[in-house]
Amino acid sequence: MDPLSDFLALLRPRSAASSRFDAGGGWSIRFGGQQQRHIKSYVVLAGECWLAVDGREKIERLEQGDCFVLPTGCPFRLASDLGLPSVSALTLFPAAGPGGVVTLADGDDFSMLVSRFAVTGKHADQLLQMLPAVVRLHKDADQAALRWLAERMMHELREPKPGSDLVTQDIAHMTLVLALRAHLNGGLDQDTGWFFALADQQLSRAITAMHAEPSRRWTVRELGKHAGMSRSVFALRFKAAAGETPMQYLARWRMLLACDRLEHSSDSVATIAEALGYESESAFGTAFKRVLGCSPRQYSKACDEDDALDTDKSSSLSP
Repeated sequence: MDPLSDFLALLRPRSAASSRFDAGGGWSIRFGGQQQRHIKSYVVLAGECWLAVDGREKIERLEQGDCFVLPTGCPFRLASDLGLPSVSALTLFPAAGPGGVVTLADGDDFSMLVSRFAVTGKHADQLLQMLPAVVRLHKDADQAALRWLAERMMHELREPKPGSDLVTQDIAHMTLVLALRAHLNGGLDQDTGWFFALADQQLSRAITAMHAEPSRRWTVRELGKHAGMSRSVFALRFKAAAGETPMQYLARWRMLLACDRLEHSSDSVATIAEALGYESESAFGTAFKRVLGCSPRQYSKACDEDDALDTDKSSSLSP
């Protein structure tokens, strides 16, 4: 698969939910009092509002037809007027069930479709932090696609049929893929990070090579050839774009693959080590601990202990 598909496959979305939010008059709502493993998408059906995301200077003005996705689940505000005091979304949406409608005041001025889904796995936090905080779709075709997906998800949740669980999970995945693809093609407003490096056509070729053969003993020179650059130029450009060296990225990607297999397969540590190109289980364990701060077996044990807790967290439906 391509790097973006590889990356998103590890997120494993589930527990999708959708609802509509209607508001009237002046209002201001704060969403997300804590970091959550939820990816959220929004489609403005009618009216206008402001979007202010914590840690991001740019404030967005949203109008009818606008679509945006918050991959990291970071806190934000939606408001008709940002000067108004904010009300916590937790006080407004405690009873918002799948496919439900929440109305504030008369609900005549603004309407928005909200879709959200949890992502699972102990490595999900690392993966989400590699994505942009806000993805806004600007092209009509992209907006139309996301709106259709949001409406379809709401329909599946409101009127469940055989296979609806699988349909909503697939819609969640498609929503994120289409949004990130549009973001890559439309230009980025961030300076560093994996996603920024992936948008660079030359660096993307090197990243694709690493993903295609993660077990290969790559050198910076070989990766530079894939990118069409000299070793030194490639190393400097990769570090400037991604915020880490090519070898650091390769090691981290290998460990993310290892985490996924430790969580979701019965493979032994020795088998995983060999599959990722390590000469011995000991060498793999050393690399794993250097990146993640614990041994593979400690990680695997923690995954077993956290399964029930992750299930409880993913059931939240608050937008």
